[in-house]
Amino acid sequence: MIKQQLVSRLNKKQHQLPEHVMTECVNEILNKMIAHLAEGGRIEIRDFGNFSLHYRPSRSAHNPKKGTKFKTNPKYAVHFKAGKNLKERVMKNTQSPIKKAGDSSYDHHEDQQ
Repeated sequence: MIKQQLVSRLNKKQHQLPEHVMTECVNEILNKMIAHLAEGGRIEIRDFGNFSLHYRPSRSAHNPKKGTKFKTNPKYAVHFKAGKNLKERVMKNTQSPIKKAGDSSYDHHEDQQ
């Protein structure tokens, strides 16, 4: 699912709000999440999962094309850990083929649940 599909689905359920307002709401939520993670915070969404930062120290690496060795910079990577409910729902649907984002049959399948 891409962001525009999320906005469209939310707008179908909250049809009294114009789509541009729903887009602003989704963008605001995502921006608040990004800002909180950028400050080193952790986000927990019950039944969905947790977002946190994991520190990746510098390491030795090499460029296979040139054969040169170099040291990477330390960084923080966003880590997502799925919640129990999310894992259970995903496992329940493992017999179904995996759909790609933007696939119209994916949208239809989700609306049935």
